Amino acid sequence: MGLAIDESLLADVNDPSLDVLNYAISTHKKAIRRLKKLFDYYDGKQAILKHTMANNQHSSNNRTVVNHAKYITDMATGFTVGNPIAYASKKGLIQPIIDALKAIDIQSHDTELEKDLSVFGAGDELIYLKNIGTDQAPDTQIRIEKIDPRAIVMVTDDTVEHNPLFAIYVQKKRNLQGYENGCLITVYTRQNVIQYRTSMGDELDNNADKTVEKHYFGDVPVVEYRNNEERQGDFEQVIPSIDDYNTLQSDRITDKQDFIDALLVVYGFTLDSDKDTGSGSSIKNGMINGAPGKGEDGASVEWLTKNFDETQIEILSKSVENDIHKISYIPNMNDENFMGNVSGEAMKYKLFAMGNLLSIKSSYMAKGLRKRLSLMQHVLTIKGQKVDISDCQITFTPNIPVNLTDIVANIKNADGVIPRTITYSWLPGTDNPQEVIDQMKQQTVDNIKTNQAALTGDTGANIDQPPYSADTASNSEDKADDSNQNTKK
Repeated sequence: MGLAIDESLLADVNDPSLDVLNYAISTHKKAIRRLKKLFDYYDGKQAILKHTMANNQHSSNNRTVVNHAKYITDMATGFTVGNPIAYASKKGLIQPIIDALKAIDIQSHDTELEKDLSVFGAGDELIYLKNIGTDQAPDTQIRIEKIDPRAIVMVTDDTVEHNPLFAIYVQKKRNLQGYENGCLITVYTRQNVIQYRTSMGDELDNNADKTVEKHYFGDVPVVEYRNNEERQGDFEQVIPSIDDYNTLQSDRITDKQDFIDALLVVYGFTLDSDKDTGSGSSIKNGMINGAPGKGEDGASVEWLTKNFDETQIEILSKSVENDIHKISYIPNMNDENFMGNVSGEAMKYKLFAMGNLLSIKSSYMAKGLRKRLSLMQHVLTIKGQKVDISDCQITFTPNIPVNLTDIVANIKNADGVIPRTITYSWLPGTDNPQEVIDQMKQQTVDNIKTNQAALTGDTGANIDQPPYSADTASNSEDKADDSNQNTKK
């Protein structure tokens, strides 16, 4: 999570003082409680599990978790990054970056990152170089890993731009018995990677071991992403409604079970009393004697139950659930409005609210992605590769049913009006439009060769794969001579 401070408080931005580091760590710890609650709700550890029936200790007290939080996050994540994020450039100088992203399976990483954004409202990733070479042939590869927002704090300046100053990653260490054994605290600055090893807790002092190494990214190699302006998770605002729905469903099941365990009441019967109640009636074996008769015959037997209107409860249940989906912008896909025969275009109108959510999430995520590309460009340039991301366009394709026929028609109609690096990015599952362009060019070349061969009558069959070898031809000639001699005889 982000923390803004006055940059003038830092004597050296590439080697922050211990006081500044301890202040940032202690401030971040105050936000961990909120982050833990959000993760617990996604993980199914919700408030209903602590629900008690104080007024009725003999009740079954069912605790039912209907995990709307997980449903909202999983749907939002799949909708946003279910299709690979596409990068397009007119100059065509981003191919080295695309190759580097493919080498590390960036789509899987983006899915995990978006899940953090949906749950916590923020996400963080670390970009670093991994040595994959040998002493004789040294080589490095760009790697990108997600960091749990509960373990890292990004410190920025207090200007309107909030430029990153440094990031602190706190990693708890444990011994072989499972007890905490201090922390490894890593500070990522614009030039250095500084590590401190504490023997107890996460507070730094002069006794902590310190190491310093240079990095080559030209800026803080940690990228912070935001889910929205407020850094709120996708289900954070509907947590009270989630609790209400869980309570309602739990009570419904509890009432059903208590209905089965109802009391049997007998009217108009008299039993010998073992205990005088002082009011003319007596109690024996938990039954009251002297109960008045009921009905014309004066005797009756009934179950003592609570009466509840299941129809009204179902209406209330649906109302609360509809509020959850309405406020979170995530539709209920089990609703009768989402049938299997709905066309892709009609589906877009039903997912209009979800599309608006995507536009907000993607705009904030794109800012982080541009920072990622900038850091990668700096390293690849140092390694001697020509990279330019200045005109790179980032495209998010919603993961919904699509009408491929309409998409292809739109691409054909836009040809000559919109660059192909943009129109080809409209194709579902295309994260590299330039690769599609190259394939189309090669297909055109192959078609020309095929047409030329057809005009000249040369199919090329005798060039690459002769129909018979020289030995076969010799054997055929010998057989022909023998046949002629037999004919003469």
